[in-house]
Amino acid sequence: MKPHHYCVYIMASLSGTLYVGVTNNVWQRSWDHNLGEGSIFSKRYAVNRLVYYETFQYVNNAIAREKELKGWRRSKKMALIKGMNPGWLDLSVDFRNRFKPDSSVGVRRIPRSARNDK
Repeated sequence: MKPHHYCVYIMASLSGTLYVGVTNNVWQRSWDHNLGEGSIFSKRYAVNRLVYYETFQYVNNAIAREKELKGWRRSKKMALIKGMNPGWLDLSVDFRNRFKPDSSVGVRRIPRSARNDK
């Protein structure tokens, strides 16, 4: 995925709480959620697993899709996730295991002490 793409993403907790957001760097944003820095809601409910994302070239399209998904019933969101990720796996795990930030795209380095992959 190119850095200039925007993403709508869904994070989930182990108990099934869902969070829908939009970002221009889904991998960094998933790190933020994983570290409890994503939002007050995601920190409170331990919403730290990236279970779904879609990419968009233009931010307005991503924001419109985010609003659409936020308006959906939970069951419809769950069906969407299941279609892309039937096992509800954390899609960011592989990325985190090989994370090599590129300073040219504004990704900040995650300190080793803060990682869960020690």
